[in-house]
Amino acid sequence: MEPITTAMVGREEERAELAAFVTSATGQALVLRGEAGVGKSALLDHAAALAEQEGRPVLRASGVEAESALPHAGLHQFLHPLLHGAARLDGASRAALDSAFGAAPGQPPSVMTLGIAVLGLLTSARSARPPLLVLDDGQWLDEASADVCCFVGRRLAGSPVKLLVAVRTDVTSRWDSAALPELPVPALPDGAAARLLDQRHPDLDPRLRRLVLDQAQGNPLALLELPAHLCGRPDGPPSADPGGPLGVPLSRRLQGMFGARIAALDGAVRAELLRGALDGAGTPGGVDAVPGARYVMRGADAAVAAGLLDIGPETGHYVFRHALVRSAVVQMATPAQRRAAHLALAQVHRENPERRATHLAAATTDPDEEVAALLEAAARSATRRGGALTAVTWLTRAAGLSESPAGRSRRLAEAAFVAGHAGRPGQAHRLVRADPAPGSAQSPAAVLAAAYQALYQDGDVRSTHPQVSAAIEGLRDSAPAAGPAGPAGPAGPAGPAGPAGPDEVLTRLVVLLLAISQYSGDRAVWESTHALLASLGGLVTERARLYNATWSDVTRYGAGWTEPLRSAAARLPELDPWDATRLGVAAYHLDVLDLYRPHLQRVVDHEVETGAVAAGMVMLHLIMLDQLAAGAWAAAHDTGQRGLALAVEHGHHLFAAQSRAYLAQLAALRGQTEQARALRTEADAWARPRGLGFLTQITDSAAVTAALGSGDHETAYRHAVALTPPGTFRPYAHQAPRTLLDLVEAARHAGHPERARAHALAARDAGLPAVSPRQALLTYGALAMTAEDEREAAAMFTRAVSHPDAARFPFELARIRLALGLRLRHAEGRDAARPHLDAAAEAFERLGAAGWTERARAALRATGVPSRTPAPHAASLTWQERRIADLAASGLTNKEIGRRMHLSPRTVSSHLYRTFPKLGITTRAALRDALTRCESVPQP
Repeated sequence: MEPITTAMVGREEERAELAAFVTSATGQALVLRGEAGVGKSALLDHAAALAEQEGRPVLRASGVEAESALPHAGLHQFLHPLLHGAARLDGASRAALDSAFGAAPGQPPSVMTLGIAVLGLLTSARSARPPLLVLDDGQWLDEASADVCCFVGRRLAGSPVKLLVAVRTDVTSRWDSAALPELPVPALPDGAAARLLDQRHPDLDPRLRRLVLDQAQGNPLALLELPAHLCGRPDGPPSADPGGPLGVPLSRRLQGMFGARIAALDGAVRAELLRGALDGAGTPGGVDAVPGARYVMRGADAAVAAGLLDIGPETGHYVFRHALVRSAVVQMATPAQRRAAHLALAQVHRENPERRATHLAAATTDPDEEVAALLEAAARSATRRGGALTAVTWLTRAAGLSESPAGRSRRLAEAAFVAGHAGRPGQAHRLVRADPAPGSAQSPAAVLAAAYQALYQDGDVRSTHPQVSAAIEGLRDSAPAAGPAGPAGPAGPAGPAGPAGPDEVLTRLVVLLLAISQYSGDRAVWESTHALLASLGGLVTERARLYNATWSDVTRYGAGWTEPLRSAAARLPELDPWDATRLGVAAYHLDVLDLYRPHLQRVVDHEVETGAVAAGMVMLHLIMLDQLAAGAWAAAHDTGQRGLALAVEHGHHLFAAQSRAYLAQLAALRGQTEQARALRTEADAWARPRGLGFLTQITDSAAVTAALGSGDHETAYRHAVALTPPGTFRPYAHQAPRTLLDLVEAARHAGHPERARAHALAARDAGLPAVSPRQALLTYGALAMTAEDEREAAAMFTRAVSHPDAARFPFELARIRLALGLRLRHAEGRDAARPHLDAAAEAFERLGAAGWTERARAALRATGVPSRTPAPHAASLTWQERRIADLAASGLTNKEIGRRMHLSPRTVSSHLYRTFPKLGITTRAALRDALTRCESVPQP
């Protein structure tokens, strides 16, 4: 904390801007940025005093380097005085705060969820005047707290709350990319520097005065501290730089200057300062996160006299005069002194598991199983509260303190598992390779980490499947008897649940093997997996059996699993992110992903921003797939692009290819043939040589969709039969049932009606209507399209369009309505056909399916309805929609638009999705022309 001066010298421009900031009627955030000692804290004090004069409450906090690994510690420090008002918030906000601060168990809240809860708490708890939040040393704020504070700061425009932050320029932090307004705090100009020096040291020798001004370089802290340092030297003022070599940063030279004063203190006082420094004692502002949570220094008046400590006006406790003093105290202590201080602090924090564990870990050099267990428990707590990367650090340290090789291996494996799901597969692999136990390089944990890395980064299914299978066989053979083996295929929903505590590494290997098998999409691979799992008997968990059935072949094994998935959806907040995504994949295969999407959308930002990046990328895929199914194609495009960018950034080539394949499907649906071909070609060229059948099936499906949309039925038929022959459903080809209607339509129009009929009957005989609501819709539609008997056709069309879940799949429903309209036009005449054709045309137009829209409009014109191309009217857009459309037309991304309008990218996407149909367009590229036409059309 920079020294507080009674009369600030200079800083007229900064003070004027701060006065305008504090007195403004609207909420806003401002970041003060400058070097250490430049006077940022003095400006914060000035702003706080102005706010108090205005009658505004001031909430103060400070980042503390010792707490930078504790998730949400800084946020708790900010909000602690207000938490009693959380009872007035809605249930979701209360749950978010309780989960973040460890008051109650639950899924770690996303940055958005917790940020909204914080905004609600600040707004509901304010007095007659809005509060000012003042954060000093923001660069030391823990990342979880910084993410939430940045989120809140970007959304204060609609709130009366203000946020003022000070950060150092020489330390990287989350504030560097926060996109918040900034106020640079430069060094004092020469005149102001001279006035400050003369005010505080009026009797300084002229030669020494010139030396101080020259070396301080306008830094207020240096101007105040250098004279005392120089005058105290027994040999008088040096001719060289008084603080050390000129090449050393000023902050380091100042720190060294404080070190000389620390060295002059009594040993007991130095020990007291060390305990305070290591625990973040004496935080500026006088408000600790929890009463008694930090160490309270005592008997340190000598440090006050030496200019190292001040007395906090609110608490009367000692506070460090500057953060550089705290750093100097720690650096000057010997390792033995630091360990002794940490041990004393561990006793202080007996009731706080995370703080106690971190201090004990720092105090312990030899293996200690009790300390390792405490760190392991702290890591679990950190994971629950959103600190996955902190958990990896603590688990790694716990492994180093383990007394037994088995304990060390287990904790390194756990650290590797968390790191792998945090998007750090390379770190995960290094962790298991660090295990010195004999054979650790081939241990199940090592295989698990290496296989995840090979799968995510390289798409390697050919070598990882036998490696993981061998690791599972080894654990099976060394495990106690687990009961009789199950059937060769996946067990049904009522299959054995397995023992109460199956080996966790074995379960993780089984799930990984299922993921590898799914991406391979190969019959031989899947049959090998089924046989291996059958040999495990009761060692396979019920959850793994669900994945085995739904990820492999829903046509043969999927029936009966929908209800367990519906039940699991109610418990999603209790699950780890990777478990939620695995259930989401099963829900996709059974077409009940809409039950999972709200939860995934709530937590995906948190997973991406605070650790579980791999799980976050899978969540984005699932969100996109459900948006595709629900007809929210503009939102699906933005989600897909976000997933692609994230996968490329983290080097997850498998997920990048998967994003491109899904985006190719979307482009094909919208009639963007060239874009679909380019994306499909890129994804296919990467996936096919690696034997990734799951992805090549998606690219083949996109080719079918693109050909059907352009009316090229012969090409569509060739691609469709490459996925599965007519009249059957190729085993373990997940796209085979999903392209049922595509193959039937392509076969009919390509001159193969008997094959189309055979395929529709095969769907019925395979029991697809019982597998999922979408498969029921497709089967009834296929049977209706291929029926020769009119009564059968009418019955099947009725079952399709009246299906209770038909509206959840608007594209498929529109296709069936189009087929029904065409059939009725020939069988019963134009009047009977018009309602169905009109409904299909409107649905296709609303979706943005260009080729299908034109086909439906042509059929409608054949019934005597004139062609219509409604002119867009800007008056039909709300002000916000028009503003977003203008910004999008200018080339800004959703993220950039959201930053300007203080909206989330998802909200921007939703507005654009509603805007496109109003303007009569289907793509972002058409926005500018549509808005130009709006200006030339007379407004109603």
